[in-house]
Amino acid sequence: MLFVLRFIITIIFTVVTCTVAILYCLMTPKSLNHVSKIARYFRHLAPYYGIKVIARYQDEQTIPKQSVYIANHQNNFDLVTAASLVRPGTVTVGKKSLKWIPLWGQLYWLSGNILIDRNNRAKSHQTILQIVEHMKRKPISIWMFPEGTRSRGRGLLPFKVGAFHTAIAARVPVIPLCVSNTCRGKIKLNRWNNGYVIVEMLPPIDIEPYVQMSNPKEAARALALHCHSVMKARIEELDAEVAALETSIKL
Repeated sequence: MLFVLRFIITIIFTVVTCTVAILYCLMTPKSLNHVSKIARYFRHLAPYYGIKVIARYQDEQTIPKQSVYIANHQNNFDLVTAASLVRPGTVTVGKKSLKWIPLWGQLYWLSGNILIDRNNRAKSHQTILQIVEHMKRKPISIWMFPEGTRSRGRGLLPFKVGAFHTAIAARVPVIPLCVSNTCRGKIKLNRWNNGYVIVEMLPPIDIEPYVQMSNPKEAARALALHCHSVMKARIEELDAEVAALETSIKL
């Protein structure tokens, strides 16, 4: 019964929010702050799913004006957990096929997100160059899921290098965003209380040492491996912290 109720709430919330947001975006299409505003709405779904989100940010003064944000991508619940970390002036990069999803796809495009063709490497490379040029013209940051697909409980998957090529070419820092586990039975829509999820913004990673490397491909791979190591270790720490927190509450 609880699952059915939450499913109905999700459908109604999504349809209403997307419809209103599309109308709003039509007045100022692709405004730099649309994505962060829409994310703030969707994060309100977390309590309806029985999820208590603990969001941790860096000090505002330490956050660069432009960055490439990278986050682990677990499942569809990322929309209501990681959404807490979306800052103004940030847009995401997603698959071109997203635009065909009714309502959501049109909102994704109108809100200023960038769509790429992942099946065409030549076009994807051109897209990275376009993103870099866009970042040079406007004070935007880019949000990417470097795993390229949902991990669905398989741990942090190997990173693709597109996000890191972008950061190096644009000469902007990489900021990792870590979300504790939401898979392996952590969230069940038929259960009233689904516990805690911690989402955390880590300190910016300086890309200058990688900019100085002579081979751009090796530089992007090295940066990707470093970021993967940093995020994997922190996500494991967050998972342990959540487990300890939930155990202490039960006691």
